[in-house]
Amino acid sequence: MIGPLATGLIVGSLVVALIAVVTAIRNRPIGVVLLVGLGLLEVALLVQAVIAIVQLIGGKQVEQTVVFLGYLATTVVVPVFGAYWGMAERTRWGTGVVAVACLALPALVGRLLQLWSGTA
Repeated sequence: MIGPLATGLIVGSLVVALIAVVTAIRNRPIGVVLLVGLGLLEVALLVQAVIAIVQLIGGKQVEQTVVFLGYLATTVVVPVFGAYWGMAERTRWGTGVVAVACLALPALVGRLLQLWSGTA
């Protein structure tokens, strides 16, 4: 795992969450800006997942490997499911789902960093 990438993911997901909250308050469905933001988050999460898996295969030891892989898989699917659900629900609540998905990502990425560094 790369610390600056994880930090960028946390900040990026909070920015997309803020945009989603503003969009929900304005009573609008998901637009292109949110979809692009979710897409960029997904690409960065996939890069992080590939780097982590390569390092694990290369011999990096993580105490709770199964838990780590579970968190890693969850981070990759959260934006996809959030975008799908948000697009299916064309009201402000769909945008709210995107906001919740993006607010969950910092917690997931933070937990990944804890597991990676062995502090938890």
